[in-house]
Amino acid sequence: MTQHTDLPSDLLPATVREFLAAHVVRDAGTASSFLTEDVVVVDQDETFRGREEVHAFLRDAGSEFEYTTEQIGARRVDDDHWVVTVRIEGTFPGGVAELDYRFALRDDLVAELVIANHTV
Repeated sequence: MTQHTDLPSDLLPATVREFLAAHVVRDAGTASSFLTEDVVVVDQDETFRGREEVHAFLRDAGSEFEYTTEQIGARRVDDDHWVVTVRIEGTFPGGVAELDYRFALRDDLVAELVIANHTV
Protein backbone atom coordinates (compact mmCIF):
# COMPACT_ATOMS: atom_id res chain seq x y z
CA MET A 1 0.00 0.00 0.00
CA THR A 2 1.35 3.42 -0.92
CA GLN A 3 1.86 5.92 1.85
CA HIS A 4 1.75 9.53 0.69
CA THR A 5 2.85 11.09 3.94
CA ASP A 6 5.81 13.40 4.01
CA LEU A 7 8.54 11.82 6.08
CA PRO A 8 11.38 13.51 7.92
CA SER A 9 14.83 12.49 6.67
CA ASP A 10 15.55 10.38 9.72
CA LEU A 11 12.69 8.00 8.82
CA LEU A 12 14.12 7.25 5.38
CA PRO A 13 16.19 4.06 5.02
CA ALA A 14 19.83 4.64 5.94
CA THR A 15 20.89 3.79 2.38
CA VAL A 16 18.73 6.57 0.94
CA ARG A 17 19.78 9.11 3.59
CA GLU A 18 23.47 8.38 3.24
CA PHE A 19 23.40 8.28 -0.56
CA LEU A 20 21.67 11.67 -0.68
CA ALA A 21 24.02 13.17 1.92
CA ALA A 22 27.03 12.16 -0.18
CA HIS A 23 25.37 13.19 -3.44
CA VAL A 24 24.49 16.67 -2.13
CA VAL A 25 28.14 17.37 -1.23
CA ARG A 26 29.22 15.86 -4.58
CA ASP A 27 31.09 12.94 -3.01
CA ALA A 28 30.61 10.49 -5.87
CA GLY A 29 32.85 7.86 -4.29
CA THR A 30 30.79 7.63 -1.12
CA ALA A 31 27.48 7.90 -2.99
CA SER A 32 28.57 5.05 -5.29
CA SER A 33 29.23 2.80 -2.30
CA PHE A 34 25.43 2.62 -1.77
CA LEU A 35 24.77 1.24 -5.27
CA THR A 36 24.37 -2.33 -6.49
CA GLU A 37 26.87 -3.46 -9.13
CA ASP A 38 24.06 -3.54 -11.73
CA VAL A 39 22.45 -0.25 -10.70
CA VAL A 40 20.42 1.70 -13.27
CA VAL A 41 20.06 5.47 -12.99
CA VAL A 42 17.79 7.51 -15.23
CA ASP A 43 18.21 11.27 -15.12
CA GLN A 44 15.97 13.37 -17.38
CA ASP A 45 15.61 10.49 -19.88
CA GLU A 46 19.34 9.64 -19.99
CA THR A 47 20.17 6.16 -18.67
CA PHE A 48 23.36 5.06 -16.89
CA ARG A 49 24.02 1.38 -16.17
CA GLY A 50 26.40 -0.25 -13.71
CA ARG A 51 28.26 1.19 -10.75
CA GLU A 52 31.20 2.49 -12.83
CA GLU A 53 29.05 4.40 -15.33
CA VAL A 54 26.80 5.75 -12.56
CA HIS A 55 29.86 6.84 -10.56
CA ALA A 56 31.02 8.93 -13.54
CA PHE A 57 27.53 10.43 -13.83
CA LEU A 58 27.44 11.29 -10.12
CA ARG A 59 30.92 12.82 -10.34
CA ASP A 60 30.21 14.95 -13.40
CA ALA A 61 26.47 15.82 -13.30
CA GLY A 62 25.94 19.52 -12.74
CA SER A 63 29.65 20.17 -12.13
CA GLU A 64 29.52 23.21 -14.41
CA PHE A 65 26.97 24.88 -12.11
CA GLU A 66 26.83 26.11 -8.55
CA TYR A 67 23.67 25.14 -6.69
CA THR A 68 22.14 24.32 -3.35
CA THR A 69 19.93 21.33 -2.61
CA GLU A 70 17.12 21.13 -0.05
CA GLN A 71 14.91 18.13 0.70
CA ILE A 72 11.30 19.31 0.60
CA GLY A 73 9.46 16.01 0.77
CA ALA A 74 9.74 12.25 1.09
CA ARG A 75 7.42 9.30 1.02
CA ARG A 76 7.45 5.54 1.28
CA VAL A 77 5.87 3.66 -1.61
CA ASP A 78 6.64 0.24 -0.09
CA ASP A 79 9.56 -1.34 1.77
CA ASP A 80 11.82 -1.18 -1.29
CA HIS A 81 10.59 2.00 -3.02
CA TRP A 82 10.98 5.54 -1.73
CA VAL A 83 10.59 8.99 -3.29
CA VAL A 84 12.52 12.01 -2.08
CA THR A 85 11.68 15.44 -3.49
CA VAL A 86 14.44 18.03 -3.58
CA ARG A 87 14.53 21.66 -4.57
CA ILE A 88 17.70 22.87 -6.24
CA GLU A 89 18.58 26.50 -6.81
CA GLY A 90 21.60 27.70 -8.69
CA THR A 91 23.31 28.97 -11.79
CA PHE A 92 21.80 26.42 -14.19
CA PRO A 93 19.20 27.46 -16.82
CA GLY A 94 15.93 28.29 -15.05
CA GLY A 95 17.68 28.68 -11.70
CA VAL A 96 15.20 26.57 -9.70
CA ALA A 97 13.98 22.99 -10.06
CA GLU A 98 12.03 20.52 -7.98
CA LEU A 99 13.05 16.93 -8.64
CA ASP A 100 11.80 13.56 -7.48
CA TYR A 101 14.47 10.99 -6.68
CA ARG A 102 12.66 7.65 -7.02
CA PHE A 103 14.67 4.92 -5.30
CA ALA A 104 14.32 1.16 -5.69
CA LEU A 105 16.33 -0.74 -3.09
CA ARG A 106 17.66 -4.30 -3.15
CA ASP A 107 19.63 -5.86 -0.32
CA ASP A 108 19.95 -2.43 1.38
CA LEU A 109 21.53 -0.87 -1.71
CA VAL A 110 20.18 1.37 -4.46
CA ALA A 111 19.31 -0.84 -7.43
CA GLU A 112 17.51 1.84 -9.43
CA LEU A 113 17.20 5.60 -9.21
CA VAL A 114 15.00 7.71 -11.46
CA ILE A 115 15.51 11.47 -11.23
CA ALA A 116 12.68 13.42 -12.83
CA ASN A 117 10.76 16.66 -12.52
CA HIS A 118 8.57 16.63 -9.43
CA THR A 119 5.01 15.49 -9.96
CA VAL A 120 2.20 16.18 -7.53
